[in-house]
Amino acid sequence: MKCKSIIIAGLLAASALVPAAKADVLSDIQANKTLRCATFADVPPFASPDVKTREMVGFDVDLCNAIAREMGVKAEVKPVSVEARVPEVKLGRVDITVANLAYTQSRAEQIQFSDPYYLAKEMLIVPADDAGKAKADYVGQRIASTKGSTSEMSIKLNKSEPLTFQDTASAYLAVQQGKARGMVANTMTTTKLVNESKTKGKEMRMIPDPMLYQPIGIGMAKDQPALTAKVNEVLRKLDTSGELNQIWDKWLGPNTEYKMTRTDKVVPLSELKFDPIP
Repeated sequence: MKCKSIIIAGLLAASALVPAAKADVLSDIQANKTLRCATFADVPPFASPDVKTREMVGFDVDLCNAIAREMGVKAEVKPVSVEARVPEVKLGRVDITVANLAYTQSRAEQIQFSDPYYLAKEMLIVPADDAGKAKADYVGQRIASTKGSTSEMSIKLNKSEPLTFQDTASAYLAVQQGKARGMVANTMTTTKLVNESKTKGKEMRMIPDPMLYQPIGIGMAKDQPALTAKVNEVLRKLDTSGELNQIWDKWLGPNTEYKMTRTDKVVPLSELKFDPIP
């Protein structure tokens, strides 16, 4: 009997060393009838609280709802900080992140990216009377951005000094107050800020050459081939049907303050020509 107990104990100890099989996230989503989706907490036009209803609205919110609808489930939007977009997926607190998430090598080591749905640019804006003309003129200079973003990475790659904040508004205020020489953000955000500056605060202008090109995709847990395939399938469907462009036009298109036209198509990352950042 003692020998048998020892054998059982040994088997139990050995089984504890064997990693449990990863849950099938797509099956869980379908079983729970809910797609948990991380978005920005307050970065318009991607995701921010509506001033009247306090409900989350924006491009990423609409895209999350469209993906959930195509999966036959309901979207549950979870606002997160910029730097929490990857950890929330990695820790399993959300199923996907739809938050203007740019592909980087370090992020790709932690999570799975969908096929990109557009190619974004990180742009530098400075006061209108600033003497600089190209991004090379800002090497070694203090430049503001949101913390943990690809904007911050692009500043470092330019050999400038990043001054980081939790949100875009604080980064912009730092430039307005002269605490930073300029600010880096995506094209939509910088275009809006430059336009607003013409009637409020210190006037700003955009440096023409991009600080960085970056494919934007949806973040998911690694080793979930079924979920990855489903998200890519839905993105291609939304792109082909024109709904993705409709969502884009609603928040970023020619009739908005951003006046941007989406010309990109949902294609595999391998088909894009870009230099991935670390």
